[in-house]
Formats: sequence, structure tokens, C-alpha cells
Amino acid sequence: MPLPKAELHLHIEGTLEPELAFALAARNGVELPYADTDELRKAYDFADLQSFLNLYYELMAVLRTERDFEDLANAYLARAAAQGVRHAEIFFDPQAHIARGVAMGTVVEGLWRALGSSEEHHGVSTRLILCFLRDESAESALRTLEAAKPYLDRITAVGLDSAEVGHPPAKFREVYEAAAALGLRRVAHAGEEGPPQYITEALDVLGIERVDHGLRCMEDPALVERLVRDRIPLTLCPLSNVRLRTVDTLADHPLPTMLDAGLLCTINSDDPAYFGGYAGDNFDAVRSTLGLSEDRLRELARNSFTASFLEDDEERRARYLAEVEAYEF
Repeated sequence: MPLPKAELHLHIEGTLEPELAFALAARNGVELPYADTDELRKAYDFADLQSFLNLYYELMAVLRTERDFEDLANAYLARAAAQGVRHAEIFFDPQAHIARGVAMGTVVEGLWRALGSSEEHHGVSTRLILCFLRDESAESALRTLEAAKPYLDRITAVGLDSAEVGHPPAKFREVYEAAAALGLRRVAHAGEEGPPQYITEALDVLGIERVDHGLRCMEDPALVERLVRDRIPLTLCPLSNVRLRTVDTLADHPLPTMLDAGLLCTINSDDPAYFGGYAGDNFDAVRSTLGLSEDRLRELARNSFTASFLEDDEERRARYLAEVEAYEF
């Protein structure tokens, strides 16, 4: 039985395994520019974030119908449950689908067909987070939020993802203010490839409650002090950081230093089909490579539930935390 954990940084489109990509391509009459799954897997060798994003958006072409999104989400939830995930807060990128002619309703309804029955089928509670693509315009983000209004009973939060450099958080001030007025929680990718100032800006301008990645906060001692003082969670993705060359090797990852500094770090898989591992794989990797103690692993699992958007169900959060404390390695 794996250590119970929550996953807070997971792009559902990034869980598209090659086998499912080919199955959906066949179902929808989409021709992929790869001979087979082996050739596609070889393309998963990325120089940086942009080289990953190019393939990520190319493969989305196979996602067309509610059933496709339902199958994608169910495949992820089954894998996550097997690795000890008890609660998942799942990102999705509606702009990337709308641009292909796939309606917001198709995406949300399809995902919800899996998420709505996830506890029953997988033993995993879920939340859904709508992400804005930061390399698209602020106007596009506002239109996307408007399109999401009929589905807000199923959306807990908004986020900000895609290419970070050159797209500062302040660009999205207006849409984040609108999201806050609608009662949505707020997170944003910051400090992965972008500078530590992006983290500060996301906190001050967008009012985010959680920093996705946040790795580069370590370059700014005053920012680290603030994150520790205000207990702002960081959703770290170690295997992703290595695959996208944010850190050279896993042994170089600053996670132990970050924990020693008192930061509220969590471990997540980001885009697991592309980066070589789901949530439990990331825990196993940092345990073996960074030599984390059982106490540290328990702290990371505890942090994941503490940082979850479970304010509407504190009884559930308490139950999950009790599972972490009772876990025997």
C-alpha cells in the first residue's frame, strides 16, 4: 500500500499515454505523425519547456468528444489511485481545445463523467482547475472565463500555465480579479523557468494561494522568508524539472534545502505521460535519489492535504491526514 497523498499539480492533457493517444486517434480518424507508440515515446526527449509544449499541443488533436475526455481522466485516476493518490486537483487547458473547435462544455462534461464518479470507481476525491494559457492574450483568458460560467459548479479554481518566460503574471490581473469575484480559488505557475519576481508578482497582483513549481524562489531569500511566514504552498514536480532541464539531475534538486528552510512543499507529477512518472513515482524518486527520511516523506504527504482546496470538507481533510499519520513504511 503506497503512502496516501494528494496530487495538486497535474495537467490532465499531460496524462495522455502513447497507447491511449493512438487508440483515440483511431477512434476519431486522426492521423498521428508517428509510426507507432515506440516512435512517439522517442519524441519525449525535451530540450526545454517549449519543446515539450510543441508535442503536448500536437497530441491534443486526438481529444475530440466527451468520451475521449472521460477516458483520459479515468485512465489517470486509475493510475493515480494505484500510487496512493487519495485526492487530485486537476488542471485542464480549455483554450487549447476551443482553438481546435472543441467546445468548453464537451471538455468539462467529459472530464466530469469521470471525476463525478471518481470516489466510487477509484477512491479518489477530485477538484477541477481551469488554466489560462499565458502565451495567449489576456482577452482570450477573459473570454475563456466567460465560457466557463455555466460550469462553475464543477470548477474550484483558476490557474495559469504554458510558456512562462516573457509572460509575467500581471498580464492576467483582470481575469484573476474576475475569477476571485466569482468565488474561484487562484493558483499560477511561477518560478519554473521564469524569475523569482514572477512568484512575487503572482502573489501580489493575482492574489494566488498556491505557487505551482516555485523552484526559483530559492534565489530570493526575502521571498523564501515570505513564503514560509505566510505558509504559501509550492507544488513541486521533481521528475518534470529534470526532463525539462530546470535542474540538471534529480540529485541536484533543491527539495531538501527547501524543506530545511521551512517551505510548505508538495510533490506532484505535472505531465506524467511525458515526464516519466506519476505521483508515487515522484515520491519514490526523491526518496531514493535525495535520501529523504520517512519523516520527510510523511511531511510531504501531510503538506499535500494541508495545501489542498478542501476547505468545504474539513472532515475529509482530517480523515486523509489521519491516514498519513497512521501509515507504516
